[in-house]
Amino acid sequence: MTELARRELPVVRTGQGEVKLSRKQFEDRFRERFYDPSFDAVKSELDRIVDVAYTNYDEYHKSPRTRKAGPDFENPDFDLPVEWLATRASILAAQKTHDDPSSPRRVLLVCASSRHDKTCPGEISKTSRLVEIARAVVAEKDGFECDVLDLSHLTAVYGRQILPCKSCVSTAMPLCNWPCSCYPNHAMGQVNDWMNELYPRWVAAHGVIIVTPVNWYQAPTVLKAMIDRLVCADGGNPDPTRTHGKKPDEAKALELAGWDFPKHLSGRVFGVVVHGDAAGTEVLRRNLTDWLLDMDLIRAGNGATMDRYIGYYEPYATSHEALDRDEAVQEETRNVARSVVEAIRLRHAGRYERPDEDLPSVREK
Repeated sequence: MTELARRELPVVRTGQGEVKLSRKQFEDRFRERFYDPSFDAVKSELDRIVDVAYTNYDEYHKSPRTRKAGPDFENPDFDLPVEWLATRASILAAQKTHDDPSSPRRVLLVCASSRHDKTCPGEISKTSRLVEIARAVVAEKDGFECDVLDLSHLTAVYGRQILPCKSCVSTAMPLCNWPCSCYPNHAMGQVNDWMNELYPRWVAAHGVIIVTPVNWYQAPTVLKAMIDRLVCADGGNPDPTRTHGKKPDEAKALELAGWDFPKHLSGRVFGVVVHGDAAGTEVLRRNLTDWLLDMDLIRAGNGATMDRYIGYYEPYATSHEALDRDEAVQEETRNVARSVVEAIRLRHAGRYERPDEDLPSVREK
């Protein structure tokens, strides 16, 4: 143990106040999902469902289906949620596919706009058009496949959501599990978390390209939600039994005893395309690049990250026409995709060398 770990362990701080709902508060909130008059015909059935749902909430049935962890874990007799184990199995399968030299090289292409023409904007995003330009580049390369992750599905697809990060890392790094074990939480109705599908898609990728607009000087909400929930990929604990689930005092002791901060997405290459209309592109491009580098991903050359304005200070109403005219930004987007594809090809052939690859980290996060 380090000298710091030998000292008295930090106290777990609490005291933010009670948040539990009364039966009436719970029922009023639960029934908001059934506001449509068409549900009046099944009122008696809903009454029974409310009774069960409140009991599950009151007794806090977070993970109602569990099984013994098994021999792959430090404490094999500890009960783990079957849903978390299923996501873990998907990640392990994705890693196996990633490591198979005979499998196609995969590019995860992220469309980070929340706009979708089947929702109230009524028009596709410029981001989705740039994603299609990049996808076409990947699709024409032999031995490559493209997985398009369209984050606008968070606004356009029923039940699709990414639940917020609870910042377990800030208590202690080992409290943050890989993959995230905060959800689903059936007691709180926090289910249908898309991240259970997205973690394996990130793991399977050999390269990642993020194409995003600037929304109010920042990353769009849909992109930031995914970024926050990927914190477990950068140092997260793959064995929840080591902290007996979510025991903050055990997690603090484990971190202070010496934590190795595993980089679960290390070695994948990346590219970034940021576009805006008036401000913020350079800052967002730099933030995304720094984030990906912190996770030990590899920038696919100087041409792999770009930020541009499309229709600078021109009307929003004609922004698609501005993109039509801007053939340079279209070609630059192709160059980002080309850079990522070529970097993946070189790494697959063992010809992409990183001079800093074997240097130990001086400062863990």
